[in-house]
Amino acid sequence: MIADVLIVGAGIIGAACADALAAQGLRVHIVDARLAAATNAGMGHLLILDENPAELALSSRSMQLWRRWQPGLDDACAWTSCGTIWIAANDAEAALARHKQATLAAAGIASEWLDAPMLARTEPALRTGLAGGLRVPSDAAVYAPRVASWLLARHPGRITLTPARVTHLNDDASVQSSAGHLQAGQVLLAAGLGSAALCPELPIFAKKGHLVITDRYPGQVRHQLVELGYMASAHQAEGTSVAVNIQPRPTGQLLIGSTRQFGREDTGVDPSLVARLLRAAMQTLPGLAGARAIRTWAGLRPATSDGLPLIGRHPGREHLWIAAGHEGHGVTTAPATAELIAALMTGDTPALDATPYRPQRLLLSHP
Repeated sequence: MIADVLIVGAGIIGAACADALAAQGLRVHIVDARLAAATNAGMGHLLILDENPAELALSSRSMQLWRRWQPGLDDACAWTSCGTIWIAANDAEAALARHKQATLAAAGIASEWLDAPMLARTEPALRTGLAGGLRVPSDAAVYAPRVASWLLARHPGRITLTPARVTHLNDDASVQSSAGHLQAGQVLLAAGLGSAALCPELPIFAKKGHLVITDRYPGQVRHQLVELGYMASAHQAEGTSVAVNIQPRPTGQLLIGSTRQFGREDTGVDPSLVARLLRAAMQTLPGLAGARAIRTWAGLRPATSDGLPLIGRHPGREHLWIAAGHEGHGVTTAPATAELIAALMTGDTPALDATPYRPQRLLLSHP
């Protein structure tokens, strides 16, 4: 037996779970050939999510844990305390922002309504005519691939890694891989979209997204700027959508997202959809018309039908645990996901109610 727990997946979710389990004294072995495909493709934003109570609980607890991690993060993790401004284009969206503010306040999360003049003073590069914006100062951003590496290095001797492709999950807490047969006490499946390929009953599907990063324009934007329609787009169940999310990076670059496409599992760039994204971004931030984009890429978000991840023991496989289906919010919610998994696997009392995230709520079938 190579470890107490074998984790399939070395992205931010798998790395955070490895860190949490190793902190409990367990020996953890990670196996992953693609090495964090979704984590490498994402924006790395850390934001409070409040579409439903379970999402709010997982993201707010995660932000508490991110703040504990922050002092130890190295410079390569690119922590940015940028905060988020949720942009209201009109009076109807301003009402939505006010509702969001009340929801956050009830959860003890500070936010500030900026009327149109205040918004213009805070972010002068935004277009004129906006109704205002809701500023959430506690939100942040990181370079997630580096954070995953940092997490895997925090417990020398307790976390090991095999760069191999897992081909089959066995029922006896072992896997078949391109590196051979690997045996452990328990198996945790944290492979994002690849989790469904290894465990077909998991209802995880792809939402393809595009991102664009610009050349360096220091000081043009200070906050992460997000359309209020972004979360509606995130939870849309079909079709193709674009919702603007502009993130300032410590380098002075601007990271621009995002798109969502259903039923697409390729990572090829769609120029027409990128053009649509950039047009929308320039409507929000007119100065982008003169900016130079230096890279465009696409990635696949592992999504579930109800927008919540699958976290917990597989109901039909005694030795198999799941931490997958986080869609575009795996970076935000990785710490609380890991804390929950570690508590459930070791028999401790979780800090959160595990019920909303249990895999059995959505499993199509199981042995």
